[in-house]
Amino acid sequence: MPSTLKDRFHDLLYRYSSEPNPNVRDDLEATLWQEFGVEKVVLVLDMSGFSRITQRYGIVHYLSMVRRMQLTAEPVIESHGGTVVKFEADNCFAMFDDALGAVRCGIGLNLAFDAANIVTPVELDIHVSVGIDRGKVLVVDHYLEFFGNAVNCASKLGEDGAQPGEVLITKEVAESLPQGAQVRLKALKIALSGIEIEGYSVDYRKAPAA
Repeated sequence: MPSTLKDRFHDLLYRYSSEPNPNVRDDLEATLWQEFGVEKVVLVLDMSGFSRITQRYGIVHYLSMVRRMQLTAEPVIESHGGTVVKFEADNCFAMFDDALGAVRCGIGLNLAFDAANIVTPVELDIHVSVGIDRGKVLVVDHYLEFFGNAVNCASKLGEDGAQPGEVLITKEVAESLPQGAQVRLKALKIALSGIEIEGYSVDYRKAPAA
């Protein structure tokens, strides 16, 4: 018998994949969503320039930057009401209860690294891109892992869609922002895995003085 939530999750998945009856599979899927499903805003941060930096300076150099990214990102995420689910390679996966906290966090992360880069040599500067989506996700074992379309979409936005210093959000996130939120958005058509979706770039940089 499953002894932990993670064991329970894996057991339900195995039973689903081994079940020939589609009606029973539907019941197992409903159980998974009932026991593990939550509505969350997902933020995924990606560090820029892995191949270029590693080729030029070596893996130790880049891994040291990854560690500094982790130590910088976690308190910023927590200060905006988010929870770090995991760090994976040069990515950070986090989730929030509200869209505004996640968007402000995406901005705050970029500003935090901008500030840190002032006092580091160029070869140790950290630049990140951020993707944010909202939806129902499966959260397992006290936030050690999560799954869902929102996780996939935020990953694609952060890793493939956004440029260094950019925060991209989906239409679902934009529509979840409260009225009066002082967030400037630029509408975009974003191609993800061959599918074009409606999204936005968060415009948080101040215009240069005239």
